[in-house]
Amino acid sequence: MPHVEILQLLVSPVHRLAGRPGDGLPELPPGDLVTTAEVRAGLGIVGDRYFNHPAHRNASITLMAAERLPPSGPYAADLLRTRRNVLLRGIDIDACVGRTVFLDCGAGPVELEVRSAARPCAWMDTTLGPGAQRALRGGGGVRCRPLTDGVLTVGPALFGVREPEDTKHT
Repeated sequence: MPHVEILQLLVSPVHRLAGRPGDGLPELPPGDLVTTAEVRAGLGIVGDRYFNHPAHRNASITLMAAERLPPSGPYAADLLRTRRNVLLRGIDIDACVGRTVFLDCGAGPVELEVRSAARPCAWMDTTLGPGAQRALRGGGGVRCRPLTDGVLTVGPALFGVREPEDTKHT
């Protein structure tokens, strides 16, 4: 099983990017970056704006690979600017669409059904810098449905992909 690192966790109770990208960068409160996030099966991350939101139950958690973030720009690339929930290093999470994966930070695995790509929007050019939206195509992260309850924490984690026969027993 590969070892990965959870670099950041974002739990935001409010919509972070409102209005139009051309209006400029909104205030991005750093308090939304946390060291621990509680995940609930079928509901999302406790305290996040998509938690138990019917329209987002199949995509309530977003993961992104740090390796896909643009290396340069006027701003530091992080979850405050991409509005994803989990920033990982060490795995190409964008290649996992259609699979069931897990992250285990030491308290047991949190299983996630990787449902679709989290496509970058025009906000990326405002929050990360010009050209970021194009640079993130095919690498803007993934939208997931949590299958189990658990806790994610910043730091090292085990990552795995469940084979179809494994998921029948969970």
